Amino acid sequence: MAISQRLVPYPEIKMPTSNSWQESYQAALLETDWTKMRERVQTAESEIHQRRLVLSQDHGGTDEERVALVNAMSGLRVLRMDVARGWNGRI
Repeated sequence: MAISQRLVPYPEIKMPTSNSWQESYQAALLETDWTKMRERVQTAESEIHQRRLVLSQDHGGTDEERVALVNAMSGLRVLRMDVARGWNGRI
């Protein structure tokens, strides 16, 4: 019997997904140029929405990631309000 015939197939292993939403979220939080802040927030929100859509379709991810996504959106909401106020008139 050939080796390939004796191997037991492994179940499909899901690789961790890209963490681009986390990188975009951190970029928004760490941005110090208030003229760029709105764009960073929009990018992060878009990537978070995309990730949530993927999770809703394939039921993947972890509970920790789902909580992190909700928390990130809350943080971005606060940041968006700060940007709208012009960071107390500084911009």
